[in-house]
Amino acid sequence: MTSTEPASRKPEYLGDPTIARVATRPRWIAALALALAVAAGFAWLGRWQLDNAIRTDAFDSVEYETPRPLEELAEPGVAVTEAAAGAVVTTAGTIRSDDLQVVAPRDNAGQRGAWVVGHLVTPADAAGETRHLAVAIGWAPSAAQARSAIDELATGGALEPELAIEGRFMPTEGPVVPDAGEDPSLIKSMVPAYLVNLWNGFDSGAYAGYLVLHPEGDTAQLIESVALDPIDSVAPEAPEAVNWLNVFYAIEWVVFAGFAVFLWYRLVRDAWEKEHEMKLLVAEEAAAAERNALAERSDSAE
Repeated sequence: MTSTEPASRKPEYLGDPTIARVATRPRWIAALALALAVAAGFAWLGRWQLDNAIRTDAFDSVEYETPRPLEELAEPGVAVTEAAAGAVVTTAGTIRSDDLQVVAPRDNAGQRGAWVVGHLVTPADAAGETRHLAVAIGWAPSAAQARSAIDELATGGALEPELAIEGRFMPTEGPVVPDAGEDPSLIKSMVPAYLVNLWNGFDSGAYAGYLVLHPEGDTAQLIESVALDPIDSVAPEAPEAVNWLNVFYAIEWVVFAGFAVFLWYRLVRDAWEKEHEMKLLVAEEAAAAERNALAERSDSAE
């Protein structure tokens, strides 16, 4: 017959002090106040993370699609802001016929080709200063056709008058290095900081972004004069309404706040258990001493 030993159980502590009595002692009340202060700090951090995770500024595509003067949204030499990136803007100026370039490859309406880009110089302001802006004029099915359009623009007189233009203001792209064996002078991305090094008559500030011209007004005549296609102008997508990484951090702070209070409870319980264990130990020592005394008296009687 197999005997089974009872599973060991955690001792049950009865009598004084109760865990409530231990918890209401001054030192543990002070510790609770500290734990609650720490928990409140963690809760505030969680609220702050949650506020940053949820965007309350509603995305209004109308603001991006309503043409506004470029000068209201951007300044030369300043990085393109979120409010300006992708916005439709208006400006005026002259596109220099000696600063036309080809940027390739560029996709347009699902087809690969090349852009014709230029250097727009705005009229001088009250201080006599002009502003400089890279503009993407139009798209051609190939780089050769883009270069042919450049020749027509340079000699046809379409760039001579001051133009009132409209387009979508875009942030600079990352530079792309030509592949091995390609002409090292190829321009493969729209980087105004690079283009200014190729411009003539550049004597003042340049915008950090570039403009994709819309086929409106003077620009429409300019594009049609050299048989270029308008470049796709896509409105920016609405930003994410929720930053899930910040939501995760907010949950972490809430967990930390709960842990601060739990740690206080765990310390109080440990102190309560320690007192009862000390009482049991003292009782066991007293009982052992009494048994020893009885044994000694029994030996003496014999």
